[in-house]
Amino acid sequence: MSTPEAAARIVGSQPLKDRVQGQLFRFALLFSLAIGILSLLTLLIQVGVKGGPRFGADILNSFPSGNPDTAGARSAIFGTIWVISIVALVTIPIGIGAAIYLEEYANRERWWNRLIELNIQNLAAVPSIVYGILGLAFLVRGFADLGQTVLAGALTLSLLVMPVVIISAREAIRAVPDSIRQGSLALGATQWQTIRRQILPGAIPGMATGSILALSRAIGEAAPLVLLGALTFITFNPESLNSAFTVLPIQIFNWISRPQEEFKILAAAAILVLLIILLAMNAGAIYLRNRYQRKW
Repeated sequence: MSTPEAAARIVGSQPLKDRVQGQLFRFALLFSLAIGILSLLTLLIQVGVKGGPRFGADILNSFPSGNPDTAGARSAIFGTIWVISIVALVTIPIGIGAAIYLEEYANRERWWNRLIELNIQNLAAVPSIVYGILGLAFLVRGFADLGQTVLAGALTLSLLVMPVVIISAREAIRAVPDSIRQGSLALGATQWQTIRRQILPGAIPGMATGSILALSRAIGEAAPLVLLGALTFITFNPESLNSAFTVLPIQIFNWISRPQEEFKILAAAAILVLLIILLAMNAGAIYLRNRYQRKW
């Protein structure tokens, strides 16, 4: 008997009550999905209609101002670029290195390796506000004493997304078939040569996708930076790691909190800028995955 015929017979033999419950559950899932999609589309349309008239060169080239007619988000855009660039430089090498160690070198029988894995999994679910508290206590005011600078904000966001990068990189490494490892070692390659020439090339699409999605989360975070004391009104671009800074989520928060309707329109335009950056990053992740993905 063919598989479709067998499946049809099994479905036909199920009690009517089970089939009705299955259809109701399927309908509930589709209804929930439809509500989420419609809500997202409603918000996007509302933001586009409201912020569209102010979206243009002025929002990109002008600095924040008390006059909504001349205000822009130039300092926030450059601050976002500075912060996310440092987050990438810190998070991606450390996260991928940690994933390689845990998957290829760590002995899972040792208690400290199990403790590291448990902590990474738990840290991935910690609310972002907790990382803001840690950054304020140890990076801004603690032993590091970095102050309210670009470096302090970037390091705090790096701690926030590091577990996500590690977990996604580990999953990408696990997706590489073990037969490739065994074949490389059987031909006389060392473990590091096997990792560098066989494992990493096959895992790069998954690693890149996970890293870009983690950076996309970092670029939209506001709560940790609010706790760090990121400034909401800056009329200059960051020039170094020790510069004061603001980012797009903080600037949007500042404009939305003002009573004038003109600032809310500016906030909608800044949201469009942030959405474009996020869509570009996610499009890059999809391209890398499709371009370099291997089917084993």
